[in-house]
Order: sequence, then structure tokens, then C-alpha cells
Amino acid sequence: NMKILFLGDVMGRSGRHSLRDHLPQAIKDHNIDFVIANGENAAGGFGITENICNELYSYGVNVITTGNHLWDQKEITSYIDKDQNLLKPYNFAEGSPGLGFNIYELANKEKIAVINIMGNLFMRSCDNAFFKIEEVLQKIDVNDLSFIFVDFHAEASSEKMAMGHHLDGRVTAVVGTHTHVPTADANIMEHGTAYQTDAGMCGDYDSVIGTKKQEFVRKFATQDTERKRVPPADGIGTLCGVIIESQDNNFLAKNIQSIRIGGKIGS
Repeated sequence: NMKILFLGDVMGRSGRHSLRDHLPQAIKDHNIDFVIANGENAAGGFGITENICNELYSYGVNVITTGNHLWDQKEITSYIDKDQNLLKPYNFAEGSPGLGFNIYELANKEKIAVINIMGNLFMRSCDNAFFKIEEVLQKIDVNDLSFIFVDFHAEASSEKMAMGHHLDGRVTAVVGTHTHVPTADANIMEHGTAYQTDAGMCGDYDSVIGTKKQEFVRKFATQDTERKRVPPADGIGTLCGVIIESQDNNFLAKNIQSIRIGGKIGS
């Protein structure tokens, strides 16, 4: 069996520092074999850079998943092909650089497949997530794997739940990202797949989804529709995610639990 920790969207410096301050100890305390983090907001809330990838790896992250903000930092286009541990949503436009899934081997020879996919409802346009996930599942040999993890980066809770049921019994876990709010619905579905609608974010929760609260409140209160980037909140961050353990004799889930450490919630 394998025990993984998945961390929700790492939001700016507060999010990165929550990993720096809490991740190494969390790995020890929970006997974690493998750490995945969604890093698409790690660079000031918008995208990720090579330096930040290396920073997250230094704290104990093994694989970084992403989403709609992946290309916000221009340098990532040339970097992503060099880094097999940085994934893009698999259903991004054909021909875009980077890997949408990969298989990683642990020291004990157990293997984990990590799949990154993006939703279609209320998101930038990308290929149909349900068609494309089938493509990935045809490319991997499930009998060879101890764990199959899917980060579904999507806005609508209905689309995330539908994907969970679509993959139930065929992957170890489907966990949603993107909305930055942890949901209280961690469970193991009927056919053995662990599921949570959103892992939440690693960042400052005294905020509006990780960004400076005053600016966002003003936008809503004044019906300001200008698309101006709101910077990340910079208070103390909370480490937020889920721990999932697979069965001893197959890749299905044994248990799932939410985890929150430090900062404003869960302390």
C-alpha cells in the first residue's frame, strides 16, 4: 500500500511558507510516502517558476500539478519540458509543452500514476475532461500501479462530483482543486475510489480565496468588473490538503482524511 499527501493550491508566499514550516514534520508524523501539491498559484498567485518548483521540492514535494494559471509566468513554457515532476492539465491544447500525467517509482519499487486534468464548466476552454481522462487510462497499466491519483482542477462542484463517480473503482483518488475552499465531503465512494470536492488551498485564509480581502470586497461591493489582478494575502498560511492510503493488495483506497495545519483554520 502507499500513503500520499495531496496539498491544495499553494497560494503565493504565505502558501509556500506554510509548506516550509509544516510539510517536513507532517511527512514524518503521518508516514507519508509521496507528496503532490498543486502549484499553479505559487508565484505571487499567478503561475509558477523554475525557482519556485525547486523551493517546493526542497520542502518535500515530489510532484507539482497545475491548472489554468500554468502559463502565467512566461519562463515556464521553456522549463516544463525539462521537469518530469511538473505536470500540466492533460486536456490542454494538443501540442502544448509538458506532461499531463506521469508514473513515478518509489525507492521500494512501488509505482504511482499522477494525472492532472482540468474542468470545462466556467473555465478557460480546453478539451473535454471526460474524453481525455479515458485516453490516459488506456495508456497506463493499472495492474502495475499501487496508486492512481487524479487532480481535477475545476470550478463547478457538480462537474467534480461527476468525475469522481465516472472514475470510481478505476483510480485510487479524485481530488478537486481550484476553488481554494476545503470541502467537508472526504469519503470513499461505492467502488473504492477516495474523493473530496476540493482540497482547499495552502495560504492565508484571512482573505478572499487567498487574495487580499479588502480589494475583493471592494470589487463586489462596487460591481467593479475590471479584470485587475488582486495580489495574494500575505498573513500566516495554513497547510491544507488530504491524506489518502491505498489498499494492501490493489490500487483502491483504504482511507482518506483531510488535514489542516497552522494558520487561521485547523489550529
